[in-house]
Amino acid sequence: MAQPSTIRVGAMRDSSVNVVDLTYIPARTYIAYALFGISNVWSIQHMGAAAIDPRGGMAEADNPHSLVVRFPQTEPLITDAGLEIAPLTVAYQTYGALNSAKSNAVLICHALTGDQHVANAHPLTGKPGWWETMVGPGRPIDTNRYFVICSNVIGGCMGSTGPASLNPATGKPYGLELPVITIRDMVCAQARLVDHLGIDQLFCVAGGSMGGMQVLQWAASYPQRVFCAMPIAAAARHSSQNIAFHEVGRQAIMADPFWRGGRYFETAERPSKGLAVARMAAHITYLSDEALHRKFGRRLQDRAAPAFSFDAEFQIESYLRHQGSSFVERFDANSYLYVTRAMDYFDLADDYGGSLALAFKGSKTRFCLVSFTSDWLFPTANSRAIVHALNAGGASVSFVEIETDKGHDAFLLDVPELLSTSKGFLDSAARARGLPAAGAQP
Repeated sequence: MAQPSTIRVGAMRDSSVNVVDLTYIPARTYIAYALFGISNVWSIQHMGAAAIDPRGGMAEADNPHSLVVRFPQTEPLITDAGLEIAPLTVAYQTYGALNSAKSNAVLICHALTGDQHVANAHPLTGKPGWWETMVGPGRPIDTNRYFVICSNVIGGCMGSTGPASLNPATGKPYGLELPVITIRDMVCAQARLVDHLGIDQLFCVAGGSMGGMQVLQWAASYPQRVFCAMPIAAAARHSSQNIAFHEVGRQAIMADPFWRGGRYFETAERPSKGLAVARMAAHITYLSDEALHRKFGRRLQDRAAPAFSFDAEFQIESYLRHQGSSFVERFDANSYLYVTRAMDYFDLADDYGGSLALAFKGSKTRFCLVSFTSDWLFPTANSRAIVHALNAGGASVSFVEIETDKGHDAFLLDVPELLSTSKGFLDSAARARGLPAAGAQP
């Protein structure tokens, strides 16, 4: 099996190596930074690849700031479309230490526009990890206790094989030549990563939104490999309404004249406007009407009266434009097409003759489902349907609906009820698994 080509580098601060900051970066990345006179990871992390790679959201596609495993041409991934992806690259991050029994591994599955940087500063934006409320020392997913893995999904643009990755057959980015990806394809690639790490059974698989879809797929496809599962703000299939929202976003990208049939990488221009509009439309669905009213209302932006123009006069307009413009600096337009389509195809029951209960029949996995009252993108009814199917399949399941006005994005935010629920579930599962209590010596 192919091994990642990496260099281990210590982040130098005050002329000493901080072991916590020991990381791996691709060899050619380190060489490139050395040419710029940058010799430590601390500087690299804060400079970001975009500073030396003009491709912006495509900068990490073949040169990610994370661990990488590459599976050779002789080990192709056969996609649900019946086509091969080879070689296959999976980029990932790990946190904490794997115990000697390899029984404390937690796999985090990211959402639509997330990535592997769940609990560390993002290499392009410098922002904190996207789930630092949940993952880290002393957090519900405690990196002092668990070995945490998070990989970039295939079809993404942060180092795992995706449309921005180089196609070895052409020497150019795949573009739309990459086979269309499904949630099951993503999970199959993750399973290969887990195999590569020598882990037979994961203690937990957790994630929200599209990450929750992957959790459900893991539990159905690899029931013996998942001790417990936490699908948060998720669904067992994508609704017609959600497919419609995704199609609006895809059409915005494809209508951008710089999209060029997905081959914009051959020019100096990217379909940034189309991608920004797609992000703006999607972002609305992540929020609730109550949250938008509380945060913005009908307040004007930097003015006391209407200007009778089509500028961003309202605060909400300015906010959405900022969301769109910042998004294009870290994400690839073609990846947005691929990952949204993967969500659209997801219908777990359809793989089991229309019966969701059959997907979990006889499962020994422990489940904890969480939904939010103001989430209209993945409403509580979706989680209840999964709970009913799990009950019918004889699985062990707990379910919590959390009252909040923070909408779908609540799973990413500091919601005390979510954190306490997650910690309680994991503590109980850890006892059943025979893992040491938090703070105890292994």
